[in-house]
Amino acid sequence: MRWLLGLAVIFAGAMSVAPQATPATDAPTWDQTVEVLVPLVTRWEGTGPTVPCEESAEGICARAYLDTIAEPDVWTVCYGDTDGVTPNELRPIEDCRVQLGDNLQRYRDGLHGYFTEETIADRLTPERDAAYTSLAYNVGIAGAGRSTATRRLNAGDVRGGCNAIGWWNRAGGRVIRGLVNRRADEVALCLEGLA
Repeated sequence: MRWLLGLAVIFAGAMSVAPQATPATDAPTWDQTVEVLVPLVTRWEGTGPTVPCEESAEGICARAYLDTIAEPDVWTVCYGDTDGVTPNELRPIEDCRVQLGDNLQRYRDGLHGYFTEETIADRLTPERDAAYTSLAYNVGIAGAGRSTATRRLNAGDVRGGCNAIGWWNRAGGRVIRGLVNRRADEVALCLEGLA
């Protein structure tokens, strides 16, 4: 009977759930990051063309446009939103702002899946978090997550990781002045606070 009790204890131990990692207390909160992130992204994404419309409380709607810099061309509306956008779609400007917040949080959460716990706890400031999230929003979560910028950051080379953000300045195989400028903003933000 004692051996049965022993098996029950072993079996229960094998089936127990591994303890979850405690969230890092030094990691930037979403509220801290979004204060830096939204002005950065809205400066570079803009709303695209706007038109007067009755659907908006503010009387302004963003109109979808064809982004021809992307490979392949993609219909885009509001602040760089491409999910399910159709030609000539109109969105009230206040809906664009809400969608931007939702999208940015989703991109940040996805990108954090590529960061080590140590990176999140010790290497991210709100500014660095915003710079990396802005990159992910522009090039995709997997692109940013698998990048040299993220690998360097995870390895503890914060400066090298920040500088590697600047390498993402091409679209359609050519250097784009707007991307060079955007990346320069992201790199500068990422480097804030480093000696």
